Amino acid sequence: MKKLINSPEDVVREALEGMELAHPNHLRVSYEPFYIVRKDAPVKGKVALVSGGGSGHEPMHGGFVGMGMLSAACPGHVFTSPTPDQMFEAGKVVSGGAGILQIVKNYTGDVMNFELAAEMLKEEGIAVETVMTDDDVAVEDSLYTAGRRGVGLTILMEKILGAAAEKGMPLKDIKALGDKIRKSGRSMGMALTACTVPHAGKPSFELAENEMEVGIGIHGEPGRRRVPMAPADQITEMLMEPVLTDLPFNKGDTIILFVNGMGGTPLIELYIVYRKAAAIAEKHGLKIARCLVGSYITSLEMAGASVTALRVDDQMLQLWDAPVNTPALRWGV
Repeated sequence: MKKLINSPEDVVREALEGMELAHPNHLRVSYEPFYIVRKDAPVKGKVALVSGGGSGHEPMHGGFVGMGMLSAACPGHVFTSPTPDQMFEAGKVVSGGAGILQIVKNYTGDVMNFELAAEMLKEEGIAVETVMTDDDVAVEDSLYTAGRRGVGLTILMEKILGAAAEKGMPLKDIKALGDKIRKSGRSMGMALTACTVPHAGKPSFELAENEMEVGIGIHGEPGRRRVPMAPADQITEMLMEPVLTDLPFNKGDTIILFVNGMGGTPLIELYIVYRKAAAIAEKHGLKIARCLVGSYITSLEMAGASVTALRVDDQMLQLWDAPVNTPALRWGV
């Protein structure tokens, strides 16, 4: 195992220390328990957005804390759910009197711990609603989930709902918009290599030089099937066709198309994937109104990519275009 770390036990704490030093104008960090909040929290009269999950997916979620996105992010240990006390303490810090919306990826530990935190916050008199993402079409159940996994759609949801909160939309309306986004987006990913969790010290699964894994999750779990290596266009077809036929997306739909890197894939290769993904979308009669290309929800150093398509309306596009100022996503400011 070759990693730029000091010890596996210190990875998360030291990464948080680095984030706090690198982005003092965006966020501040708590170390007991771990959580990240926007610098100006709490914002009075604004719905606070709280998300989180295991570390190892950076920049998600801490990189999306700031104006126009998340109020707080709660990082667990690598590929391990955060604990209820993290969400509880973070929620109290960012609560500005308009309630809290939790954005939770469908992983069993995340769902259970966010539910416990919501109950604790409600006992404090804070209104809490929750939206879940379960957009992965690859598998119905996995090592980490009952039902589909929450993956790339999470980033698009955090941006759109973050803008809605920034504009002063009430909690019940943001929750309704989140539920609409949940029903309107689908994703699928693949891997050329596995990743190595620092505490494990070895790859999460084995792939031969001429193999790839299609349908992987973001925790290094294997996917739908293992197949021989193929050219980028063929791989992109393996991802796009299940995504577009699952919802299904219909001719004339307007979408945001997101090509995401899993951590070890250079941007030049992601643009090759986007080129083919866009062509497939257009062949299906879809209008790509906006796109996002880059490594935003990763699996440590895994080489691979995922594609996400989200059906959008004018309201969603306006919120997508609204200003955002976070360490990992920034425009309009």
